Amino acid sequence: MWTFDAFPTQRMRSDFGWAPDQAWLDRARLAAVRLTGGCSASFVSAEGLILTNQHCVAECLSDLSTPGNDLLAKGYVATRRSDERQCPGQQAEIVTGIRDVTGQMKQAIGAATGEAAVKARTAAIATIEKATCPDTVTSRCQVVSLYGGGQYKLYSYRKYSDVRIAWAPEDAASKFGGDPDNYNFPRYALDGAFLRAYENGRPVATPQHLRWAAREPVAGEPVFVVGNPGSTQRMLTMSQFAYQREVNLPVTLAMQSELRGRLIEAMGVDAERKREATDVLYGVENNLKRTIGRVKALNDSGFYASLAAREAELKAKSAGNAAIGDPWSEVATAMAALGAIDTQRRFSQPEGELFDYALALVRAAQERAKPNADRLPGYSDSALPLLEKNLLDPKPIAPWLEQLTMRFSLSKAREYLGADHPQTRLLLGRESPEGLAERLVEGTRLADPAVRRALWNGGEAAIAGSADPMIVYARAVEANDRRLQKIYDEQVDGPLTAARAKLADARFAAYGDSVYPDATFSLRITYGKVGGWTENGAAVPHRTTFAGAFDRATGAEPFALAPAFLANKAKLKLEGAFDMAYATDTIGGNSGSPVIDRNLNVIGANFDRNIHGLRNDYAYDMTMARSIGVTTAALEQALRFIYPAPALLKELHAR
Repeated sequence: MWTFDAFPTQRMRSDFGWAPDQAWLDRARLAAVRLTGGCSASFVSAEGLILTNQHCVAECLSDLSTPGNDLLAKGYVATRRSDERQCPGQQAEIVTGIRDVTGQMKQAIGAATGEAAVKARTAAIATIEKATCPDTVTSRCQVVSLYGGGQYKLYSYRKYSDVRIAWAPEDAASKFGGDPDNYNFPRYALDGAFLRAYENGRPVATPQHLRWAAREPVAGEPVFVVGNPGSTQRMLTMSQFAYQREVNLPVTLAMQSELRGRLIEAMGVDAERKREATDVLYGVENNLKRTIGRVKALNDSGFYASLAAREAELKAKSAGNAAIGDPWSEVATAMAALGAIDTQRRFSQPEGELFDYALALVRAAQERAKPNADRLPGYSDSALPLLEKNLLDPKPIAPWLEQLTMRFSLSKAREYLGADHPQTRLLLGRESPEGLAERLVEGTRLADPAVRRALWNGGEAAIAGSADPMIVYARAVEANDRRLQKIYDEQVDGPLTAARAKLADARFAAYGDSVYPDATFSLRITYGKVGGWTENGAAVPHRTTFAGAFDRATGAEPFALAPAFLANKAKLKLEGAFDMAYATDTIGGNSGSPVIDRNLNVIGANFDRNIHGLRNDYAYDMTMARSIGVTTAALEQALRFIYPAPALLKELHAR
């Protein structure tokens, strides 16, 4: 997960006999796209066409659907540009510059400790971002903390706030195999889709794009994955790993498991509920499986011992360095403080989109009245445009789903905190989780974007004068949330800020720049080779075929082939490549990332890891961990024969 300003050219040349030059890296960077919602993508034509995963546009398709017209289920093909429809809340961003601001940040933090250090860091970030990107209409700046605070880099983005859906297959084609096949291989998922970026009502010009190459992947060939891996935790100390294993993950696992069951039961009531919650359930199941993988990893005695050995090695290399001291003990103290407030922080507010709207409106009204440098993270001048877009873009709300989510989270708060806890009383008053959720969801008007806009534009006066029950409720619980954040900043985040900086210095002293930083949903490039692995003595191939998909199909969900597949079987090259595996370091957030060959051709779109890759959160071992992507060869067949899009094909092959 190398940053683009620190690519290991000599290392790759030594291992592969070739490495990209700066012009290659610049071209790849300018073609790489970050999408709102935690996905990656790439420009693949000169007219703003974006390749990503179908599961990255599933929310868009669901939002654009109506009763009787389920675009997620049946897929979407825009036959003309005028048919391309805007995705609510979506934004596309490309990195235009990376600048080291470590000196400025460390000077701003200085000798401050606790909450003061956190406030100094937040203020410095807001000031740097605003000074660099005064134009928030077309640009965005973001200061990214790397190596846990050992480095700070300013990423400048060119952003496009009008992103439209152009092509997506049926959901059954993208998610063939469903939860049983998730994080597994062989796979037969047509997990690809196309968006288009617009500006002033016209497709944007994107001369820096990847070339489309609908060819077979070759075992052993070098490939690159360029995208925005979400979050890894490889640089945690053993006290932090212990917190994850003993405190955080067990509760997360129980919550996700129960929510999954509640969703499945509620969706079984009728087809309309199934349509409205299909994408939500997919997200819950995906997160649950990832959590199970994390739990297994940290409860594997051999793997856990390897993490301890890694820490012991760094401690040994740092012994006697007075400037570094003992940051491991400082982290342990901070984690003990976190454990004391963990349950309160986890259950400080209910979940649900309508409540999220209310809290964001209440908090934004307060924060926008302050100087930029004094605001909470997420409410600075550089962050407000995207927040406003997410708040005000029209989006359908399913009341039953909102009530289910809210009453579930409130019932869990009462269960874990206890009925007599002051925070439980604040959250529920004298109402039940079920009664409160019903009253708030049925009474609020926040599902109407016009109402949200009026509150946004009205600022503090509008929020203070609102009688909307969800706004009233958000006002009531918001102060407690701030109280807990203040404790967290003083006892946890502040001490960790100081300790992580020392740990980063220890790593730099011990290993130089040979170790890349943890993932932060910022642009990275990883490289490796196409290839399978050996599992229980048997070789796992590097690719699957369309024939394999038909062989695997049972006719029953989740192994029922999409109707368009069955209808067009005779037209397909059945031995053509479908999905592929390759040894690159990826994680969540890399969904949609282009898989690129040495000639800057895109030959696939990354969408998953195998089961061994679930340990990538904590460590990467390329022996068996593999990334998984849909091949451009498979997408080409789909564009020609299954979901015909001749205009897109012509655009992709234009030279």
